[in-house]
Formats: sequence, C-alpha cells, structure tokens
Amino acid sequence: MIKALIVEDELYIRKGLISMIESLDKNIDIVGECESVQEAVTVTKACKPDLIFLDINLKGGLAFDFLEKVEDLSFQIIFITAYDQYALQAIKNGALDYILKPVDIEELEKAIDKVKDVKEDRTEHLKIVKDQFAGNKKEHLVLRLQEGYQIIRFDTLMYCQSDKGYTTFYLEDKKSYIASKPIKEFEEQLPDEMFVRTHQSYVVNLKYVDKFDKTGYIFLKSGQKIPVSTRKKEEFVARLFK
Repeated sequence: MIKALIVEDELYIRKGLISMIESLDKNIDIVGECESVQEAVTVTKACKPDLIFLDINLKGGLAFDFLEKVEDLSFQIIFITAYDQYALQAIKNGALDYILKPVDIEELEKAIDKVKDVKEDRTEHLKIVKDQFAGNKKEHLVLRLQEGYQIIRFDTLMYCQSDKGYTTFYLEDKKSYIASKPIKEFEEQLPDEMFVRTHQSYVVNLKYVDKFDKTGYIFLKSGQKIPVSTRKKEEFVARLFK
C-alpha cells in the first residue's frame, strides 16, 4: 500500500484527483489533503507519505516553499501543475513525474506506475529541485484568474489593494488584475527587499514611491495616494531609510 498526500489549493481539483486515483485501483491510500504550504508541512511530518501529488501554486506560497520547510525528503513527488515552462525544467530534473492540468487519467496512471517501478531513495533528486529553484531568483508571481493564468512581474507591480477577500494588482502600464484571494496570500510571495505592507489593505513597491506625507499617506510617482496605518508607520519609515 502506497501512502499518498494530495497538496492542492483548489477543492474541486483535489476531489477530482481522489476520484480518478480510486478508479484506477492502484493500491494507493490517500492519507490526507492540504491546500496551503504550512498545512502541507504539518501533515507531511505527521503522516510521512510515500508519495505526494503536489500543485505549484498553493495558499501561502509555492510548492518549493513547502520543500524548503520539510527536512525529510524521502517521499516521491508527482507535480500536478499548470505552471509556466521554466519551472517545469527544474521539476523534470528532480521530480518523479509531472502532469499538466487538466489531469488526463491515462497520464495519471502512467505516473503512478512509475512510483511502483522506482525503488531508489528520491531524497537527492528532490534536493536538486530545491537547489535549482533557489538558484533562479523569482521575478514574478502567477495569478490564477477565471480566464486562465496571468504572470505579474515584480518590477512592474506598483501596489496591491485588498477588498473583501479579493486583491487587485496595479501595474506600471496602468493595467490591473483582480484575484479572488486576500492580500495575505500574495504578500508572502513578494520579495521583502522590494515590497512593504503599509496598511491592512495595501502592499506597495518601494520603487514607485515618490514621497511620504506626514499626514500618513504615500504618493506614488504615478500620482496614486496610498494610506499608511499608524501601526505600520514606523516600519515603513525605517524601510525608506534602509
């Protein structure tokens, strides 16, 4: 019996994957489901799965953030992903297999059969994934939108604004995109050296800050006015002089 964990932030994909795995009758026991990086770390340590079906984009970060936090890498991984091609190159060097969404049941069966065929410890292979991803400094994040996936380059993102569980991304070229997740889900993916949280509803790229008014507002070079909360003021001023 192979103990398997599913790490995927979309409930309908998790349920669909479980249904397909059960229909294949490959002697796999699903020991848990996770949707976030931290939850995946906790469940992996507790359940010690033999196999993880792993999405790239998770709540609270990426699959690679999960791998960084897990000390024991003795499990095997099948990536279930719609991620862009540069990431897939790193995956191909270390993961047992990867399947592009939407999941095809024949591809899933072939990937599971590889798990049964491969006997060696995959720890060193997964270390390659971690090392290669760490060597490629992230320059963008990927938004999951209704119509597909949108790449947002950090150096073109002026600020993010959250409202009622949605986050709007405002870009230098005046385009904007709305994602159906709170700002906290994205803040962890933004590089600390570039972005600062100024308010419970705003994250700002320091590159675009023109001035800070003592009344408690940031003025961007493009003219937007962004509030700085009293609680965040000291931290923000310190970042300006850093």
